[in-house]
Formats: sequence, structure tokens, C-alpha cells
Amino acid sequence: MSNKLIQLASNIAWGRLFVASLVFASAFGTISVASAQTVTPPTTPTEITPSEGNTAFLVGHALGSQGYTCLPTSGGGTSWTINPARPEATLFTSVFGQPLEIITHFTSINEGPKEGIVPPVSGNATWQSSFDSSRVWAKATGTVVAGTDESCPNTGSIPCLLLESIGNKKGPVGGRLLANTTFVQRLNTNGGAAPTSNCSVGQTQLVPYTADYYFYHQDQ
Repeated sequence: MSNKLIQLASNIAWGRLFVASLVFASAFGTISVASAQTVTPPTTPTEITPSEGNTAFLVGHALGSQGYTCLPTSGGGTSWTINPARPEATLFTSVFGQPLEIITHFTSINEGPKEGIVPPVSGNATWQSSFDSSRVWAKATGTVVAGTDESCPNTGSIPCLLLESIGNKKGPVGGRLLANTTFVQRLNTNGGAAPTSNCSVGQTQLVPYTADYYFYHQDQ
């Protein structure tokens, strides 16, 4: 290959990398600005409303699944159970009209427990920033049955929840997007409810769901 062709190929490669960098920087900047803006969650019942002194700073639209395991019941039968919870979801926001991943949601061991918290060996619900890897672990403290409120309108879906932070952790290079999260609201759930079919002990099933997750931090 001639030197000119090599140089041309190199210029094209660097050009593509530069454009990709600009797109990523723009998207990251958008998320950074969004996280600093005021997010307005819907009015919610007292059971799933964070205490005064906390403000929503970020919202993610989740697409994922809830995992269920078939376990024996005290009556000698079997039933699907969500305990321990096994969520697997990706949270998105819209950037230039396109969905952009901002957070992943799963179960993991609490690596930054708050004082007095003993992390269960089964793990806690976890949200991790896709940008700086900061995390929040949270435990449900309030619930509303789906279909009983405008903030949770879809009957037959998994319940809407208020979850309180029981652990936070900065990202490996000090990122703090989720490191100061105090509460997480799961609203507008659609799907994800336990299967109604018969099952055999040990059988597992993933049920698709969507939801809106609102993240709160303490007012400064």
C-alpha cells in the first residue's frame, strides 16, 4: 500500500474516532446537565413519596425483566416467588430524540453499606451509572398496587415502590452521579408480575416489564 493510501486510511480512522468522541461528549454533557436540573415526578401516594428535604434529580425509563423462581409452599404445592428479587433492566433517557443508556439495574452485594446496615448475602437492588460506575443500593420501604393510582396505572403489573438508599459508592475514578442518591421511586410499571402458570421446584422465568425510575438526593 502506498504512503498516500496509508495516510488516507489513517485520516479516515481518526476522523471517525473524532466524530464518535464528539457524539459521546455531547451525550455525556447532556446527561450531566440533566442530572443538575430539576426533575418533576408525578404526584404519588404517601406510601411511595420520599420524605421532605429530598428532590428528584434524574429519571430513567427502564426496559428489563423480573426474575422468578418456583419454590415449594407450606401446603405442599409450588408457587412462583420473587424473593430474592432478581431485576435485570437498562434505564434510558432521550438525547436528540434517540434513547441513550444511562443506568443498569440488577442485584448485587452492597459494597458501601450505611452505618448499621448488614448487607444480605443475597444482595440488594442496585443501580449503576453507565457513565461513571457510581452505585446506589436500596431497599423497598413503601409499595402501591398497580392500577390504584395515576402514578401507577397499569393493573396487573408489578407494584410501584419507594426504595430508600442503604448504601452508596463512588465510581472508580470518583464519579458521583448516583453516589448521593437517597431514594429511588419505581413508577408507571407495566408488566413484570409473577407468572400464573403451574411450575416445578427450581424452575425459573423472566417476565418483561417497563417502568420509570426517579432518583432523589438530599436538598443542599
